[in-house]
Amino acid sequence: MRKENDIQIKETFRGRRVLVTGHTGFKGSWLSIWLHEMGAEVVGVALDPQSEKDNYVLSGIGGKIKADLRADIRDGERLKEIFRKYQPEVVFHLAAQPLVRLSYEIPVETYEVNVMGSINVMEAVRVTESVRAVVMITTDKCYENREQLWGYREDEPMGGYDPYSSSKGAAEIAISSWRRSFFTPEDYGRKHHVSIASARAGNVIGGGDWAKDRIVPDCIRALEAGKEVEIRSPKAIRPWQHVLEPLSGYLLLAAKMLQEPTTYCEGWNFGPRMESVSTVWEVATLLTKYYGQGTLKNASVPDAPHEANVLMLDISKAKFRLGWEPRTNIDACCRLTADWYKRYQTEDVYNLCVEQINTFLG
Repeated sequence: MRKENDIQIKETFRGRRVLVTGHTGFKGSWLSIWLHEMGAEVVGVALDPQSEKDNYVLSGIGGKIKADLRADIRDGERLKEIFRKYQPEVVFHLAAQPLVRLSYEIPVETYEVNVMGSINVMEAVRVTESVRAVVMITTDKCYENREQLWGYREDEPMGGYDPYSSSKGAAEIAISSWRRSFFTPEDYGRKHHVSIASARAGNVIGGGDWAKDRIVPDCIRALEAGKEVEIRSPKAIRPWQHVLEPLSGYLLLAAKMLQEPTTYCEGWNFGPRMESVSTVWEVATLLTKYYGQGTLKNASVPDAPHEANVLMLDISKAKFRLGWEPRTNIDACCRLTADWYKRYQTEDVYNLCVEQINTFLG
């Protein structure tokens, strides 16, 4: 099934016009590289990258794709102009304010970007005749987290404690509303030709992420500076996965949606196997092991802003209905991640990313 899915994805995206929001970000840059390698015509829409060390910058993917555009997704009219000009057939919406702790500092902006930005993308889709499949990427944190010891299923309540998580829960509610109001499967082929789905992934790690307050970038910054790695929430449990895992799910989902538009237009979880659900401390330990150096320090802060202690996803639906399942365990995930950071300063980063994509595909 895996080989068949890989063939379907490659054949689906070869020569197809694909718009990616957030292509200058961590996940967006990897998705753009993968799509470009498959022969897709990629149109990227995003803000400037955060730093000169971002995967987008080092890989040079912006100079390889069909269009490398700057726009704020809060500007709905600008988005409509871009959609009208480039007429994409597939849309992957990844642009977001993606950080939990930052959302406490900029809650209003977090909501404007994550909720209204998503609505603006869907409104741009409504006025663009060419669009056939839309994958709206949110997060596993969109669920009302009860700190339960089993994974959340796609039909469980949306929610969120912090502004980031709740904004993503609100975005999911908006996506569901737009689907039922404007893109309902019952009206497909009569009133519209759009299949729209949402995708919820776990904690994604991999090369080229330099965001603040994320375990891998924090580890690498400390390791490169020859300092101890301070672990803020050592006992927190997360569904860790390599960045290529959920991206493979998004690509497969979009391919299936193009093939059967009314069958797959709903919410989907893309997470790791249960044995890869690990603590922050365990992930940091593996990362330093494969990086070849580093010591860890418990740096728990008693009065730090609230973050979930336990969060897991049930991926049964994606496994049985899409034929998708994770390819890497936590060990391989950390090995791939450490390998990128060990090599990025001395090698061609685009080729390094392509090599890792090929390794992932086996």
